[in-house]
Amino acid sequence: MADEAKILEIIEIARTSGKIRKGSNEATKAIEKGEAKLVVYAADVNPKEVVMHLPLLCKEKGIKCFEVSKREDLGAAAGLPVATAAVAIVKEGDAKKHIDTLQLD
Repeated sequence: MADEAKILEIIEIARTSGKIRKGSNEATKAIEKGEAKLVVYAADVNPKEVVMHLPLLCKEKGIKCFEVSKREDLGAAAGLPVATAAVAIVKEGDAKKHIDTLQLD
């Protein structure tokens, strides 16, 4: 599994040099439109149904998808003052080379 700190760092890089979508609904739309390059969701989302569909959609579309443990960490990496359930990177910017090195389980 990819290192959680590395995944959060990739989100920060993409946020500043590319474009990200924040939140479960925005991530879902980015996946369905085929815009998402990487999707990250939080494990501590309650209810789980909010993010349960993301790994399945990503697998269907061939998009890398990873889980991090805390919504707060994901929100901070996305530049938000609050927690977020999911983030989708739609334009990688300088994070592209880092995303390419991530390995799925």
